[in-house]
Amino acid sequence: MSAPAPQPAPSASTRRVSARVGGIAESATLAVDAKAKALKAAGRPVIGFGAGEPDFPTPDYVVEAAVAAARNPANHRYSPAGGLPALKEAIAAKTLRDSGYEISPADVLVTNGGKQAVYQAFATLLDPGDEALLPGPYWTTYPEAIRLAGGVPVEVIAGVDQGYKVTVEQLEAARTPRTKVLLFCSPSNPTGAVYTPEETAEIGRWALEHGVWVVTDEIYEHLTYDGAVATPMLSAVPELADTTVVLNGVAKTYAMTGWRVGWLVGPSDVVKAATNLQSHLTSNVANVSQQAAVAALTGDLSAVAAMREAFDRRRRTMVSMLGEIDGVVIPAPQGAFYAYPAVHGLLGRTFRGVTPTTSAELAALLLDQAEVAVVPGEAFGPSGYLRLSYALGDADLAEGVGRIQALLAEG
Repeated sequence: MSAPAPQPAPSASTRRVSARVGGIAESATLAVDAKAKALKAAGRPVIGFGAGEPDFPTPDYVVEAAVAAARNPANHRYSPAGGLPALKEAIAAKTLRDSGYEISPADVLVTNGGKQAVYQAFATLLDPGDEALLPGPYWTTYPEAIRLAGGVPVEVIAGVDQGYKVTVEQLEAARTPRTKVLLFCSPSNPTGAVYTPEETAEIGRWALEHGVWVVTDEIYEHLTYDGAVATPMLSAVPELADTTVVLNGVAKTYAMTGWRVGWLVGPSDVVKAATNLQSHLTSNVANVSQQAAVAALTGDLSAVAAMREAFDRRRRTMVSMLGEIDGVVIPAPQGAFYAYPAVHGLLGRTFRGVTPTTSAELAALLLDQAEVAVVPGEAFGPSGYLRLSYALGDADLAEGVGRIQALLAEG
């Protein structure tokens, strides 16, 4: 019997979903979190280490500001697409306070969360075929946003032996005539790595020398430990101001992930173009959320200090417990709220009749057999790693890592 004839690829007129959008991978972190929540709703005692959000409530004074804003009819209407003037002024003041340099409120674009800021930064800077250097391990959204903008993500991977931090030599080796942008994220999601002030300055000077734009994601700036310092790129190399876009938001610092307020700061022409895009894409961020963000940014940082203390305690517990597992290498994260153990030493071993050969298979085993949800390294770059968030309660954290220890001790 002859094999069936190959079917022709669908034409543009018959393709149901565009190739551009159809090629987007689902957010792995959100997928893991959704699966863990679904299993818990079904009655299974799953502990989820997948979500990148603080487990604390938004501070009361921020919530009260939102309640007052909801009662004000002025907030029931459209507002400027680029953001409320009061919030843009608060972001400028916060930048001077926390990062040490002045910006104009006119050079701020308020976005629907940090993800929209990421997307619009790349959409504004990249033309089709432009390359964006992407140090890895990287947050799962970065390469998809680059591709959506028509750009080409070029991975530059730093392994556990480098503390997950790329070098200028690696960046230079990856640079081509098509290189337009470097993505820089410190403190890092997913690894928790924090570049030193000297490392940040060296990378910034390299970008300046070669005319490479920098998109710097500083959303974890206040979450550092063990004396690590998160150095703003423009504090390290002020001369980059005309070719740098800074991304930030209130989500991590103030436990406001659900309020959806982020922003980008950059040169006037870039911000104007990104604002034009947003005027067609979403228009303004919800006014109530913007007013809540004003309250957050104009208040003090006592709320983040309390969260940072709890995160630090959980961080030390997680690193200690994971470090006891034979086959796991776990550098202590210095920022954010993630641990990123290397698990190459576990692959190829058999646990309860299953022999995982990739970190994705290992993560599936942990969910099935230990009822613990983690995100595999494939979501952030090469296989051989797991990301575990320690932004969950102390008891759940100890129980969850204890289950991992128990299962992996059987191999």
